[in-house]
Amino acid sequence: MQTTSTTETPVASINGIALHNAGDALTTDELRQRAYAELLRQTAIQKGLLAATDAPGTDGIASEAASVAIEALLEQELVIPEPSEEACRRHHAANQASQYTTGERVNLRHILFAVTPGVDLNALRKQAEGTLLNVRCFDHNKIQLNTDDAFSKAAKTLSNCPSGAEGGQLGWLTTTDCAPEFAKELFGHPEVGVLPRLVHSRFGLHVVEVLGREVGVAQPFESVHGAVTMTLKQQTFVTALRQYLSLLAADAHVEGIDLDSSDTPLVQ
Repeated sequence: MQTTSTTETPVASINGIALHNAGDALTTDELRQRAYAELLRQTAIQKGLLAATDAPGTDGIASEAASVAIEALLEQELVIPEPSEEACRRHHAANQASQYTTGERVNLRHILFAVTPGVDLNALRKQAEGTLLNVRCFDHNKIQLNTDDAFSKAAKTLSNCPSGAEGGQLGWLTTTDCAPEFAKELFGHPEVGVLPRLVHSRFGLHVVEVLGREVGVAQPFESVHGAVTMTLKQQTFVTALRQYLSLLAADAHVEGIDLDSSDTPLVQ
């Protein structure tokens, strides 16, 4: 007689407080987000900002009182100085083309290789890189080979984006139409044609072809000073929060999840 045994996912915890129910299937990022949130909730209690009777949850949803207390904790513990005008001007000069230009539009099509839970990232990257190489070769020789639809065919068969049905066509986009990390790779550059690199975004890996560009108007420093200041303050906040969470994690008893050298989902 054969017997079948099942192994449940171990319950991750912070200082003995469970982050999920036994058997819950969570991604590493979801677990880390819950772990950091629980670290902050426990610290808020220690600092007297939250009642000790606040009940932890295993569904990843903090109580309203805990959310308010965590905001107060971060305001109390993190020092976010005002950036100097010199720093603001340096940032503006370095990022004017990509971030502080209005009216720029790019006509795109893409092939998306989506990163989903459980996907083999090495295999996915190899497939994306192989596709990039193929469509670039066809792009460079499409007049001679009469294969100007190679990109469209690849998008229809390989892309995980609904645009694949249309050959990967996204049309004319502005920076506000894209995820910030996607826009950073595409706007403020002169490139036209299939880009020689994979573009990374929160959705996965993209093979991108720029079909056309419309140049935008660069905004002077004086008109975007406030936006530049807020951007630098946010960058400082992210750095400070990561350092603070690393200190909290170092003093905590952590089970079932590795918080060492990990990015913080709370601030991504």
